[in-house]
Amino acid sequence: MIPLLPPPVDLESKAVMRKVASAHRFLAELKGVSESIPNQSILLNTLPLQEAKDSSAIENIITTHDELFKETLFPDLISSAATKEVRNYATALRVGYDEVREQGLLMSRHIEKIQEELERNRAGFRKLPGTELRNEQTGETIYVPPQSNDEIVALMKNFEIFINDDQMLDVDPLIKMAVIHYQFESIHPFYDGNGRTGRIINILYLVLKGLLDIPVLYLSRYIVQNKSSYYRLLQGVRDTGDWESWILYMLDGIEKTSQETIVVIQKIKELMRDYKHRIRAEYKFYSQDLINDLFSHPYTKIAFIERDLKVSRLTATTYLDKLAEGGFLHKERGGRSNYYINVPLYEIMQNPPRMDNVSDPAPLLIRTVNPEGHQ
Repeated sequence: MIPLLPPPVDLESKAVMRKVASAHRFLAELKGVSESIPNQSILLNTLPLQEAKDSSAIENIITTHDELFKETLFPDLISSAATKEVRNYATALRVGYDEVREQGLLMSRHIEKIQEELERNRAGFRKLPGTELRNEQTGETIYVPPQSNDEIVALMKNFEIFINDDQMLDVDPLIKMAVIHYQFESIHPFYDGNGRTGRIINILYLVLKGLLDIPVLYLSRYIVQNKSSYYRLLQGVRDTGDWESWILYMLDGIEKTSQETIVVIQKIKELMRDYKHRIRAEYKFYSQDLINDLFSHPYTKIAFIERDLKVSRLTATTYLDKLAEGGFLHKERGGRSNYYINVPLYEIMQNPPRMDNVSDPAPLLIRTVNPEGHQ
């Protein structure tokens, strides 16, 4: 079935509109909380990493927080392919965010650029037939997306207009985001990286519509926890036109992850406040730039302090060693140099709260099968 733009049905049922109101409430609160941190780079450098990690996990690309944070410090020493792919996701998200902020639009060329950053190739839209989605457990073909390159290009041109022209579908932007995600995943325009690209588009659309200022909503965690429902409800739209269940699922994800992210940001703010007061009271070298540096990433090293505070290497080493002695940081050895961990910040990132303690009992794993021999 070729995806239709826009859907030929009424999407604003009573149940959907009730959920829209609730999702908007928490999303607005999240936007306000994120704006309350003066240095936005603190959130831009931390929360997108969490989104990258969870979005990649949906595709069975698994890494640990420790590996991911170490990769930032010592990229040449980290050999894990999964860690590098997660890092590529974070880079792709930032590239897309910069484009949306600069252009005020989300175009096909931006989407191709995002996918290029993810996959580190320039294959572009699919040109060869043979791509299909299969159930990994049974081998059954679940869905066959459009096969012709001409058709894919035409659909993506329509998709670009659909994203940026509110007249094509006059509904609440959160409903439209759910429709956009379905449409993109059904077009499945690339050989690889469609799921992760689609989840980046979700966040960028919220930024595009002014519902977020920075991409801090990591919706992928909700999808990880409800993976079976995600694939089942996507397919339900294709098979039976059940838009309501799909939209309610996405709205529930926005609501719950907004709540979770609000708690994460509040915890980061409280920890920053605690570090600021205690470091200022105990050390003459206190500065706001130092606090910002300690919270821009859970792991740091001497070169970062030297660069960001514009001090000598000896001075940077003294600062970090004294903070480690005072219990603010944990000192570790990495290769030929030391690195320092903001342990409470690491724990906030590693153990974010959950608004719903029940995950899908039986995950449905979907595998994309591409034309034989395609790289």
